[in-house]
Amino acid sequence: MVTAKRSNADTLMESAPSSSPITDMEAVLSNSAKKTRIMFSTAYSQAAMDEQESQRIKLTSKINDEYQGLGKLPDVLIKQQKEAAKARMKAKTTTVEEAPAETEESTAEGGSVVSKLIESIEEKPKLDGKNEGVVAIRHKDQYTPDIFGDSIAGGGSLVRRARARIIRPVWHAPWKLMRVISGHLGWVRAVAVEPGNKWFATGAGDRTIKIWDLASGTLKLSLTGHISTVRALEVSPRHPYLFSCGEDKMVKCWDLEQNKVIRHYHGHLSGVYSLSLHPTLDVLVTSGRDATARVWDMRTKQAIHVLTGHTSTVSAVKCQEADPQVITGSMDSTMRLWDLAAGKTMGVLTHHKKSVRAIALHPTEFGFVSGSADAVKGWKCPEGTFIQNYERRKAIINTISVNQDGVIFSGGDDGSLGFNDWKSGYNFQSMETTVQPGSLDAEAGIFCSTFDKTGSRLITGEADKTIKIYKEDENAVKDEDFYQ
Repeated sequence: MVTAKRSNADTLMESAPSSSPITDMEAVLSNSAKKTRIMFSTAYSQAAMDEQESQRIKLTSKINDEYQGLGKLPDVLIKQQKEAAKARMKAKTTTVEEAPAETEESTAEGGSVVSKLIESIEEKPKLDGKNEGVVAIRHKDQYTPDIFGDSIAGGGSLVRRARARIIRPVWHAPWKLMRVISGHLGWVRAVAVEPGNKWFATGAGDRTIKIWDLASGTLKLSLTGHISTVRALEVSPRHPYLFSCGEDKMVKCWDLEQNKVIRHYHGHLSGVYSLSLHPTLDVLVTSGRDATARVWDMRTKQAIHVLTGHTSTVSAVKCQEADPQVITGSMDSTMRLWDLAAGKTMGVLTHHKKSVRAIALHPTEFGFVSGSADAVKGWKCPEGTFIQNYERRKAIINTISVNQDGVIFSGGDDGSLGFNDWKSGYNFQSMETTVQPGSLDAEAGIFCSTFDKTGSRLITGEADKTIKIYKEDENAVKDEDFYQ
């Protein structure tokens, strides 16, 4: 009987699946940990368990989303690469055929090409002073370019150096104060000129929008509706509309035929600091303190895109017809170029070291200018290629404007006005604003500016609650000697 029992036990042990006790324990512990995690899922302070399969699926999804479109090159690029590869192979074959003949000839003569080059090197005498240890070695037939780009015979194998090119500054007449307009009861934070060049609008800290005659400077109309500071204005060139935004989170569309608000654009979570109209589409772009730029359908009031990526206040936004159709500047010291159709970033410009407060597009050149507390910089579209820095007095730049003649105006929070030439970057004029009587010297800041449609008048809004109009000095004489 005992033997029979033992044989039955042995049979059961052999029929049982063979598994390691350690493996079984790991499975039990993993299963227990999962159940414990489900039981205490409200403990959000605990980190989730790493699931290898889940992480693999997540990573695969991200890679496919970002790079799936790049897996295959367009047919045009494939054709170009094939042609370039054929050219490289042809050049390589020619070089290989010529090389053995030269090697055999040098071997027959009992010396190598390298040894001949070493023997032909001349050693120049040592230099005096602190460069005494430096030895200049040059072959006697070597090409020696000079600073003007001229070459010496015998250096045909080297590339000729390009002649140094210095851009001469274009002469611009100096600007002078033409008129001072008073009427607002707060800081003048926004200004816009209508396309017909007959009037301009200003917005201020007194929560009003005022329409002024450009020729005489007289007040034509006052619009009320905002409940906080008006920060930006723009007049539509294709509709009888005026758009405004302010620190009250409101974006309004005013019908200038009825002088009343006909549309509101709701969505910003904080103050709205800048707006821009697309030149060809019925699209409005606004930006503000919620670190976003929002794209609106002008007619339906619907939000098309919410452009996210900045980490601080988006203080400036500009629209243009060609890509990048939207350019934003932020207090996070970066600028972003946006693809309007996709609603995604095309590029990030990180050259500025401090907050970017102002952006201005050139009316004719395909480029723009940006201003911050550290510099005024010029850029070229569409890639956002850096061109140059523009010289001016150190100040926090609140506003920038560019006219058709290539005059760049920059206004600072200390009341300084800087005028630069677009191409050369030369600062041909610097001046300071004069506060109106009764104002403090600290109220000499410039908040907004714009040129009129002819580029011959400059309108600024300032901290002393005035609007100042500048014009070119028609009696100025061109200084020919300076540009020689």
